[in-house]
Amino acid sequence: MSSALCPEIPTPGFSFENCKRNATLAAKGFPTPKATKTGTTIVGIIYKDGVILGADTRATEDTTVSDKNCQKIHYLAPNMYCCGAGTAADTEMTTQMISSQLELHRLYTGRVVPVCTANQMLKQYLFRYQGHIGAALVLGGVDSSGPHLFSIYPHGSTDKLPYTTMGSGSLAAMAVFESRWVPNMDEEAGKKLVRDAIAAGIFNDLGSGSNVDLCVIRKDKVDYLRTYDEANKKGIRQASYKYPKGTTAIFPNKTQEYKIEVTEETVTPYTMDTSS
Repeated sequence: MSSALCPEIPTPGFSFENCKRNATLAAKGFPTPKATKTGTTIVGIIYKDGVILGADTRATEDTTVSDKNCQKIHYLAPNMYCCGAGTAADTEMTTQMISSQLELHRLYTGRVVPVCTANQMLKQYLFRYQGHIGAALVLGGVDSSGPHLFSIYPHGSTDKLPYTTMGSGSLAAMAVFESRWVPNMDEEAGKKLVRDAIAAGIFNDLGSGSNVDLCVIRKDKVDYLRTYDEANKKGIRQASYKYPKGTTAIFPNKTQEYKIEVTEETVTPYTMDTSS
């Protein structure tokens, strides 16, 4: 059947048409669009019984806070979750697409999907686009071989670590982990450590803020603790700002008429130049 009778159906996924547009604008000398600064603090640790993931909830558009309670911990499979930093739309779409692939894998094999399988899918997917997908991820989960934690970068490189941080507030959070993390931590100590790491990002990075979300992944149970702690609470007004009428003087609108008196008039003769 000809393409005229059967128009091409758009395929779902990412579109990079703007890359060609930007290259054309740059070739013609036009200024290209600037990348928008993003901000986030996401972390993860391995503790005695599994993995604990944490994230802040501030979504920004450069210097504007666009969402105070953004959900940054994404579902991948019943035994694994993934924190996302970078471009919010890219992290949402990437985790949703990989989640659907993991569900198909589970239905076909009939087994709990290993965490390394999700890591492989994510790194191959991101490497294909050479970093143009702005998704920096912290993947955590528990399978038959135990707890696993991976950090995945937008270009597709990955690290397997006992604790990790990503995002603009990652350095402040890593300072907390480096000073306090120990192997085989119990759950309560692990949750407090993750909470303090996220709070360090919230208070030391302008791109991170609002609340702390946690996700505790064990072998047989997952607790998604949405708004585990409100680290940056809004201040309470200490005084009343209601004032009675008449407190501030208001001047009525008046139109003042001014009389202009002409005292002198000077006339300058104009000579036309006909030489040209």
